[in-house]
Amino acid sequence: MTEKTAQITTIWYLAMTSPSELIRKPLPDSGFEVRECSEDLFEYNRFLYEFVGKHWEWTDKLTWTEQQWQDYVESANLRTWVLYKSGSPAGYFELQKKSEDIVELAYFGLAKSFIGQGLGSGFLCKAIEEAWSWGAKKVQVNTCSLDHPSALDNYKARGFKLENTVEKPA
Repeated sequence: MTEKTAQITTIWYLAMTSPSELIRKPLPDSGFEVRECSEDLFEYNRFLYEFVGKHWEWTDKLTWTEQQWQDYVESANLRTWVLYKSGSPAGYFELQKKSEDIVELAYFGLAKSFIGQGLGSGFLCKAIEEAWSWGAKKVQVNTCSLDHPSALDNYKARGFKLENTVEKPA
């Protein structure tokens, strides 16, 4: 008889409390463009979530109805940016205003074919800069052990400080 071992997922909660904590790194100048989505198109956010997240076990929104997606995307507290390479989406991030003072980097990621090209740090800097420009007094993000192996190190390298660590069964 074999014994099942419970898988544990580690979640790291990080924060930045001043724009001066941001350790900047630019995006490469080779045809990349970051643009904010000026229209609320829940289908596009759903596509980006699935396109980027399928490699990192992003599953929390996969069962959402169209109405849930629409309510989420049309909220005044959510903004979305997309990284493009020659017109094709290469990654995206969503910022969510949690309170008047706190902006969370709710989702951040690159499409699989763009990982390993030196884009993550510069794209993350853009996300953090946009969070601060939205009036944040604190920027938060969380990542977990299911995410890209470099995610936690990238957040720390950009200036985020660890606030809490939680382990839970997967």
